[in-house]
Amino acid sequence: MQGLAEKLNAFISPVLEIMAVAFIFVVGLVVFWAIVAYVLDVTQTHHAVRRNYPVIGRFRYLFEHLGEFFRQYFFAMDREELPFNRAQRSWVYRAAKNLGNTVAFGSTRDLRAPGTVLFVSTPFPTLGRDAVPPRMITIGPDCLVPYTTNSLINISGMSYGAISKPAVLALSRGAGQAGIWMNTGEGGLTPWHLEGGADIVFQIGTAKNGVRDAKGDLDDHKLCAIAAHAQVRMFELKISQGAKPGKGGILPAAKVTEEIARIRGIGVDKDAISPNRHPDIRDNKDLLNRLHHIREVTGKPVGFKAVLGQAGWLDALFTLVDQLGRDEYAPDFITVDGAEGGSGAAPMPLIDAMGLPLREALPLLVDKLVEHDLRDRVKVIASGKLINPTDVAWALCIGADFIASARGFMFALGCIQALQCNKNTCPTGITTHDPRLQQGLDPADKAVRVANYARNMVYEVGTIAHSCGVRSPRDLRRQHARVVQVDGCSIPLDTLYPRLASHNTSTEAKEATP
Repeated sequence: MQGLAEKLNAFISPVLEIMAVAFIFVVGLVVFWAIVAYVLDVTQTHHAVRRNYPVIGRFRYLFEHLGEFFRQYFFAMDREELPFNRAQRSWVYRAAKNLGNTVAFGSTRDLRAPGTVLFVSTPFPTLGRDAVPPRMITIGPDCLVPYTTNSLINISGMSYGAISKPAVLALSRGAGQAGIWMNTGEGGLTPWHLEGGADIVFQIGTAKNGVRDAKGDLDDHKLCAIAAHAQVRMFELKISQGAKPGKGGILPAAKVTEEIARIRGIGVDKDAISPNRHPDIRDNKDLLNRLHHIREVTGKPVGFKAVLGQAGWLDALFTLVDQLGRDEYAPDFITVDGAEGGSGAAPMPLIDAMGLPLREALPLLVDKLVEHDLRDRVKVIASGKLINPTDVAWALCIGADFIASARGFMFALGCIQALQCNKNTCPTGITTHDPRLQQGLDPADKAVRVANYARNMVYEVGTIAHSCGVRSPRDLRRQHARVVQVDGCSIPLDTLYPRLASHNTSTEAKEATP
């Protein structure tokens, strides 16, 4: 026994000595760092807190950084956090994992808060045997290659560069499995967009990435090459986006790899800043001529994406469409992006205070199309924080034909709202090109979640529609929803927006309404 104790002592003593030396060394380093930091802090003049509280004042930066992560887990209530609260994100996570979406006890939503949307139940809901899936809608019926689809919610523009290769792969495969379309964003078309077999909407941003010549102008040969892909079903000219109207795309230099630069046709390791508008589109006539030109070159439906600011622009645009000829010059679709839309990087003044929210912009656009007798010609795609069934159902009631979401599908990929999109440090591998961080995102697994999210969205919007007494989500009308006012009482949507009480969606939807 004594021999065992001596052996243990012979083993432990050197270990303790090493630990003691290491501890003293670490303490020495900390003391040395503290002395150096103290001298630097009291002599610098840029930071008052560090000058008045040397060394200790440095911890404020650490706590400020950690606060972004701790707030959502320990301090924020289910319905408090912005831009998306825990209740909103949790629904997406459960839908993406195909888990049950029932909840217990009662709603945590404030049903008397101004702006709250409530749907009008009927005593005679639609039976399951009478329900029908979303009907087919044709975009650009007069095009050489029109696009017909019954997709309800689709993937909005997220550029390769802003998001990673594994993220693009997962979205492409998931969209293919769910039968929805995927928008490329302004970063150009990659092999990973095509790999999943999904329908593709090619977005032409202000920098014309992927279809530009050496001067940055639109190159018809490259445009034809993109259109030659059967999966590319439509072209979207981006005029502006919700997070930064009046500002072009911003891709920090840390994200501009050689591969991204090659696909976009830009320089490497430099900030990729797109112009704040298309330099060759100076007015409404230029816009309509450019849409007409792209349609003629590609033979496929063409529309534009924009944030709305005032009704006068729509009146002038649609009046000019009549003058030039609606069959040739009307856009095949308009994507209206609310000011609440997101982005990987945007100036705070624009993300906070520029453009109309979707609550105002969507009814304004739909009503103006009806006023100018263009509603049946031009399809409407709504975008801007539409990630839950109630949001999507509201947009359909207002008159949207399709919904496009970026952040909803980011949550389906596993986004935790770490607010690191403008850096190369996304902890879930979605918006980073760091291979170590990308390895956490398995495209095969996440593709299933993307498809699950899209399918469960259609199912639950259908549940709302059936409770309102209609057979399909696209049968929802303004009379099927109400909005809570300042006094806590709700009023019908068709009272708030009366112009389209009987005509708020396209002819195809109207004709199928029982």
